Amino acid sequence: MDYELETREKIIEVAVDQFTRLGVKYVTMDDIARMGGVSKKTIYQEFRDKGDLVYEAFSQALKEDKQVFLRLVEEEPCPIKHFVKMSSYIRERFSQINPLVLGEIQRYYPKSWALYEDFKENCAVKGILDILKRGQKEGFFRPELNMEILANMRMEQLSDTFDPLKFPPSKFNILEVQVSLLDHFIHGVLTEKGRELFYQQINNQD
Repeated sequence: MDYELETREKIIEVAVDQFTRLGVKYVTMDDIARMGGVSKKTIYQEFRDKGDLVYEAFSQALKEDKQVFLRLVEEEPCPIKHFVKMSSYIRERFSQINPLVLGEIQRYYPKSWALYEDFKENCAVKGILDILKRGQKEGFFRPELNMEILANMRMEQLSDTFDPLKFPPSKFNILEVQVSLLDHFIHGVLTEKGRELFYQQINNQD
C-alpha cells in the first residue's frame, strides 16, 4: 500500500474511533496526532482542517454501515431473521457511539450532516422499507399497515436516540433506549405468524 494512502487511512481510522467514543467537539487535532502516532503537520498535509477530517471520518463510518445493510439484504432473505440480525448490529453499533455525536455534527459540521441525511433517506429508510414490505408480503407483518410511514418512523426513532433533549445522557442509557424502542416497534407490526418466528429467532440467538 502507498505510504501516503496508508497514513491517510490510519488518521481516518483513529478519527472515527475518537469521534465516535468521545464526541467530535471534545477531540482535538493534537489528540488525533498523538493517538495515530503522527505529527499534527502530517494531518494537515492530508486534511485542510478539522472539518475536512470530520467529513472524511463520518463518510467512512457511513460507508461501513451501508455495506452492512446491503450485505444483510443479500445474505438474509427472511424478513424476520433480517430484522433480528439488523437489530443486533444496530445495538452493537450504538453501544459504541457517544450520544452527543450526531447533535455536534448537525450543529457544527453541516457538510458532514448532509452525508447523514443522504444516508438516512437513500440507504437506511429504503432498507427498512424493503424489509417491512417483504415481511408484509410473506405474512409476517400486518397487512393493513402503511409500511412507508413506518419505515420513516423507525428511522426517526433511531435518530431521536441521539437527541439530548429527548433522551438526556445523564438520565437514559442509549442502548437501553434503542432496545425499548425496537421492542415497541416490532411488536406493533408483527402478525401472529410473524410473532411465532420472531420469538424462535430470539431464543436461537440467546
